Amino acid sequence: MQQHPDLTLLVELADEFLQLLRQRQVDAFDDWLLKASSCAIKPLQTFAQGLFDDDTVVKASMMSEVSNSPVEGLNNKLKMLKRQMYGRASLALLEKRFVMAA
Repeated sequence: MQQHPDLTLLVELADEFLQLLRQRQVDAFDDWLLKASSCAIKPLQTFAQGLFDDDTVVKASMMSEVSNSPVEGLNNKLKMLKRQMYGRASLALLEKRFVMAA
């Protein structure tokens, strides 16, 4: 990070964003969004623009206690197992792998 000062800013902004999400600080989100948009790192600007486009959705997700992350994680795991097993074995083995993974 000493050789690349932009990385220091990137790490700071990423940590700040993580804290905003974990602590549900909706009021500080706009300030973070402005900092990220004005950053010299293009991928971070693109990420910030995407968040800005869905501003109301992002803020609503920060305020909500409900999350579908566990369900999405399980879906992702099952899809990965399905891809790994494609064409390799019978449906019975695939079913056993699904049950063991869940």
